[in-house]
Amino acid sequence: MPVSTRGAQHQRITLSLGKATIVQLDADARDALVSNPEIVDAVVRSPRRIFLLGGKTGQTNVFFFDAQGRQILSIDITVEKDTTDLAALMKAGLPNSAIQVASVNDNVVLSGNVATAPEAARAVEIAAGFAGDPKKVVNMLKVMGPQQVMLRVRVSEMRRQIAKQLGANFAGAATVAGVPLALSTDNQFSLMGRALSDLSGGSIGQVCANGGNPLSGSCPPGPNNIEGTFKALERLGLLHTLAEPNMTAVSGETAKFLAGGEFPVPGGRDQQGNISIQFKPFGVGLSFTPVVLSDGRISVQVSTEVSELSNTGAYTLNGGSVVTGNGQVVNTPGLTIPALAVRRAETTVELPSGGAFAIAGLMQHTTKQTVDAFPGVKDLPVLGALFRSRDFQNDETELVVTVSAYLVNPTSETRLALPGDGYVPPADPEAILLGRPNAVYSKDSPAQTPQAQAGAGFVVR
Repeated sequence: MPVSTRGAQHQRITLSLGKATIVQLDADARDALVSNPEIVDAVVRSPRRIFLLGGKTGQTNVFFFDAQGRQILSIDITVEKDTTDLAALMKAGLPNSAIQVASVNDNVVLSGNVATAPEAARAVEIAAGFAGDPKKVVNMLKVMGPQQVMLRVRVSEMRRQIAKQLGANFAGAATVAGVPLALSTDNQFSLMGRALSDLSGGSIGQVCANGGNPLSGSCPPGPNNIEGTFKALERLGLLHTLAEPNMTAVSGETAKFLAGGEFPVPGGRDQQGNISIQFKPFGVGLSFTPVVLSDGRISVQVSTEVSELSNTGAYTLNGGSVVTGNGQVVNTPGLTIPALAVRRAETTVELPSGGAFAIAGLMQHTTKQTVDAFPGVKDLPVLGALFRSRDFQNDETELVVTVSAYLVNPTSETRLALPGDGYVPPADPEAILLGRPNAVYSKDSPAQTPQAQAGAGFVVR
């Protein structure tokens, strides 16, 4: 665009990098002075028409003088990158945002409002490609949409254990022609390692002389010389684990939750035999990272696990003696490090605010069966069952995790309530005479009326 000088002695213009403008003078110019020719180059086509070319980003000024040396015009020039195409690209690629693009000293400045943080990151990425260097992008964008995500998680696990034992043992003794003979079977329950209850079962033959329980193991023999023991035992166990953590985090940040504990694990020994301890967590754990997308959608990366201490896979460290540098012998005791039984799930999903998904199918079914028998006799029809012991174990575990995500805004403190709100310790007469664990007060008492229970301290959208 030509620069008019009519009635003006000083002007300011912004010149796009690599482009030119025309300066039209009202009087003939004899001299033109450019303070920094690397930024702007002045080409004189006629005494009244001069071309200014932007060669480098920066600031400079130009002076024009007539034949008598009088100043005709001075122009302060700022050479910047032309961001018109970048602004058009931002508007086309991010139609839901209002982004202004400017260029300052070879840097691209982004300002205005965007709906979500991913849109802001996308705008910065586009501007970095235009500027040629991410460090030349100045991000002044404001995210207008809610950026806090509350995750409501329900972790439910059911475990059922069944153990069955069935076995018979016999013992007999006799003297034939003065030669003592003895016959016995002792088929142990090898799967469980022992009988579910040593005091349960039945015995035929031997009767304790003192009237005690013949299955107790301390039974003085009676006059009979034949004994039979029959055990039929069954155990059923059921375990239910439930946790409902509610966590809130800003978009892009990670929140963690653990309901359980930490157990000590030896980390090493020094020269004196002292053991250093490290603590490892176990229980119901949750970790999630939300990212708020456009149109109120949420991308959630969730990692959850249920762990418990177990003797299966435990490591036993035997004790011993350690000789120090000065020749002193230090005795170190042994210890057992428990193992962890872990059920873990990790996934990334996209869902709207208020949407939910389930991580199911974490099912484990283990069946074990062992038969201990007297060789040869165990195969006899009918009678063979008297010489066999059966040990059966069945473990079933199912873990289901349901997750719901919500966009939330902070709420006021007056809308929050704690589990202990409204609790008043009882006076001595109420506690001693009436057995009340807390005081009873009037419903109309404003100081003691509990407030309405809010969710987790956030307003759900």
